[in-house]
Amino acid sequence: MPINSILDLAEAGVHFGHRVSRWNPKMKPFIRSKRKVIHVIDLKKTCTGLVRAVYFLENVAAEGGKILFVGTKRPARAVIQEVAKKCEMPYVTERWLGGSLTNHMTVRSRLARLEEIESMERTGEIERYSKKMISSIMREKRKLVRNLDGIRTLNRLPRTLVIVDPRQEDIAVKEARKLKIPVVALIDTDSDPDVIDIPIPGNDDAMRSIQIIMKELEQAVEKGIKRFIASGGVAIDEEPKAPAAAEEGAPFQRRRPRRGGGGRGGPGGRGGPGGRGGQRGRGGPRDRGGPRAPRETTEAAKAKPAGEQPAKEAEKATEQKPAPQPQPAKEAEKATEQKPEPQPAKEAEKAAEQKPAAPQAEPKAAQEPAAPRPEPEPKPVTETQQADTDKPAPEEST
Repeated sequence: MPINSILDLAEAGVHFGHRVSRWNPKMKPFIRSKRKVIHVIDLKKTCTGLVRAVYFLENVAAEGGKILFVGTKRPARAVIQEVAKKCEMPYVTERWLGGSLTNHMTVRSRLARLEEIESMERTGEIERYSKKMISSIMREKRKLVRNLDGIRTLNRLPRTLVIVDPRQEDIAVKEARKLKIPVVALIDTDSDPDVIDIPIPGNDDAMRSIQIIMKELEQAVEKGIKRFIASGGVAIDEEPKAPAAAEEGAPFQRRRPRRGGGGRGGPGGRGGPGGRGGQRGRGGPRDRGGPRAPRETTEAAKAKPAGEQPAKEAEKATEQKPAPQPQPAKEAEKATEQKPEPQPAKEAEKAAEQKPAAPQAEPKAAQEPAAPRPEPEPKPVTETQQADTDKPAPEEST
């Protein structure tokens, strides 16, 4: 049902909004007037949003991107499923499983389980189980088909989402915004247009309104797929990207080894080639306070002989580089070890007697004849001193 004029949209009832009491004030720019208790949507704004959505979806399909159609409302299910199947795009019409985008790997694992059950049915392996087990497996299959059958072809995250009534599909909108996936939505007067990238204001409750909008989007996607096939059919998401190190002329640099990567007995440990710490160990080629070991390129690594062991390389590096400065704690320990032990008092006296006295330098005044000093006059002896001298010495006791 192609759109030839605004009258086609009016005949499909696209301009009917919700009741006035249920409106969202953010939709005021898209509302023209109200009729009794129902808002009337401005169809010019509808055409503007529809044109933007058509060009956007055509470009996405031309680049090979996946477009996920979402519509779980009863009037939208049949339309969404028909449009998505014609475009060969994934769709969700039963229930949006929380985490379908943010936890995509888990959803893929459930799809793998569905394929496993189907393969068991084809090969007849399911007949080996009991009737009760077969009934349980078939119940699981029906549930998986109902919820995940539309996204079997969604082997990677979609490039965009097309949603009918984003107020009901609020979980899908939140996941898309979290992953920065653009959203195109048919939005009514009771929804929030700020969370939608390309809003198409219109009636999202009538089947005819949904059908006329989805048909236009379907034609845009089909044009984009034709352009994609004509260009060679290589999606942008699937193009192989060469790593930066593989480019010509780009030098390969070794990653710095992690601290403690050598382990006990590994290269570059404490005091030599083996021990804790890898190349950053104490006493190795890169010690605290010493210069860093230079990074080697691939050419330098190729130039080395094949038979040279890593232990020899570490020894050469230690010989070429200056020895690391000892730490103050270790210096103090060495100083204490070198000091002589204190000798007893008698040994010290003997050592002092055996050592010859150092010759003293003669003073300059000794070379010249010194002037004679006057002798001091004798002091008179008192009577008490004379009596003390006259006393006999005491005899020693036997």
